[in-house]
Amino acid sequence: MEMEDRGRSRKRKRAKHRRNKSEGYKQVQPSHSKKTIGEVPEEDEGKEHPKSSASVRAKKSVGLAKSSYFLEKMKARLSGGHFRMLNEKLYTCTGNEALDYFKEDPTLFDMYHAGYQEQLSHWPELPVNIIIKWLKDHSPSLVVADFGCGDARLAKNVKNKVFSFDLVSHGPSVIACDMSNTPLNSESVDVAVFCLSLMGTNFPNYLQEACRVLKPCGWLLIAEVKSRFDPNTGGADPKKFTKAVCDLGFSSITKDFSNKMFILLYFKKKEVKDSKRRKDIEWPELKPCLYKRR
Repeated sequence: MEMEDRGRSRKRKRAKHRRNKSEGYKQVQPSHSKKTIGEVPEEDEGKEHPKSSASVRAKKSVGLAKSSYFLEKMKARLSGGHFRMLNEKLYTCTGNEALDYFKEDPTLFDMYHAGYQEQLSHWPELPVNIIIKWLKDHSPSLVVADFGCGDARLAKNVKNKVFSFDLVSHGPSVIACDMSNTPLNSESVDVAVFCLSLMGTNFPNYLQEACRVLKPCGWLLIAEVKSRFDPNTGGADPKKFTKAVCDLGFSSITKDFSNKMFILLYFKKKEVKDSKRRKDIEWPELKPCLYKRR
């Protein structure tokens, strides 16, 4: 009896084995829902992981920022170098030579003034603003000649009639000329202004022209870099400069040395011409104002 049961059991096992083999039984594979470490699901292939994508973008942004900063720094250095070169040129040539120089390439004038404005941005106070205030405190009927006007800021901020002169003109409000030879009639203006513009080697000719166009008792206002009038550092003696201007036909009214960056000198044209010949006037040398690399 026991032998029969064993025989039937073996038959059942053999039958089951044949049945499974005929059905092509395959071992069940591991579920796709289970991932091994580092394995990327098929449906996620080709897609950027949010965190990794943000990290890449952040690194690219930092790289671009550094590249942009480097380019801007290099541009600033080149621009500063061009300004210093042009600035030295203006201080070491005559007004007529400077006029011809900028006629050949007016864009150099724009480059110079961009550097000039950058330098002035470090000044705590600008002399042109003091002159503007001075004019506003006087009659708006006074006719003004602005020698070396730059961006014509003076004319834009007062009610007075202002003739603006400089080496290059970008509009009808500025007259391009050599400041020693303006188109103004003699004794036609009430105020002549030189705001940081006594730059040429022939600067006395500019002041002679101012004397020509000024009416008797007209005002001459001069603002200049303070170091140019510091004898201790190679600058001109302000007393000798004042004497030379007075010999030209002016009276010294007041001097302002209170600002650490510039000085202000106020003169009035004498009613009677001085008998002293202009060629006999002893003008002190005004040293160039050369800016250091920052």
